[in-house]
Parts: sequence; structure tokens; C-alpha cells
Amino acid sequence: MRTVELPQESDTLEFGRRLGAALRAGDLLLLDGPLGAGKTVLTRGVAAGMGVTGRITSPTFVIARVHRPDGDGPALVHVDAYRLGGLDEIDDLDLDTDLTDAAVVVEWGEGLADQLSDTHLMVRLRRREDDVRELTLEPHGEGWTERLGELTG
Repeated sequence: MRTVELPQESDTLEFGRRLGAALRAGDLLLLDGPLGAGKTVLTRGVAAGMGVTGRITSPTFVIARVHRPDGDGPALVHVDAYRLGGLDEIDDLDLDTDLTDAAVVVEWGEGLADQLSDTHLMVRLRRREDDVRELTLEPHGEGWTERLGELTG
């Protein structure tokens, strides 16, 4: 587990860019944090790091959006599981199929989407009283520990 301080929104975007550049098809990121913690801002950075251009917004009302990079590389599937009622609804999204050729980022996914893969990265975002974001990375499964060392160096 590693914790990173992100004093400014630009720091959250930059960390997301580095994380996105390291993602591969089959990667699953679960984002946890209260409203306003920076989950969607981080996802914007992830998308930029993956070569996705265009507007990245929270998929709260559509549940899931697929974003394709401008060049080669996997697509980004961005999911907001906040309004989902349980495992059946997450299964209906067929995200395990998306994991074969896309990187999947799930906001509010803990306890639901973590069952899609034994290998995933839990990203916890908290906003302190001084407005600094703390990002805690919890690797699950093989490969993430080594990749986190490269990201947080």
C-alpha cells in the first residue's frame, strides 16, 4: 500500500496521466472516496495518459462510458457504480468481457466490481480539511506492486 499527497487538482490529473500511461488491456481500477474527493478528476488524467481525448465526465446517469484512444492502445471503460443495486446489475454491464481489451475504471466499485478480477488496483481518495487530496493505492493480485513502484518511485 502506498499513499500519495496531491495538493492541487493539477497534481491529481498528473498522477492520473502517469497511471493511465501504465495501464494495459485487462487492468481494473476501483476508485473509492466521498463526493468531491477527485475520482472523476483522476479518471480524466487516466484517460489523457491512455491517449483518450475529448470530454471525460462522471457516468453517473448512463452508468458506463467507453472512450477510445486516438492511437493504438486499449479503450477506457469508465463506470459509476454508485446507483447500482448489487452484483446482478454489475454483471449486466458485462465488464468482465470489457476486461479482455480495455482498461476498466469503476467509481464506487468496492464490494461490487472487485469480484470481476483477482488482480486489480484499489485507489482510495480522501480530501483533507486543508483541501489536499490523499490517494492511497492498494494492489491486489500479481503485478501491481511492481508497477506501483514505478509510479510512485
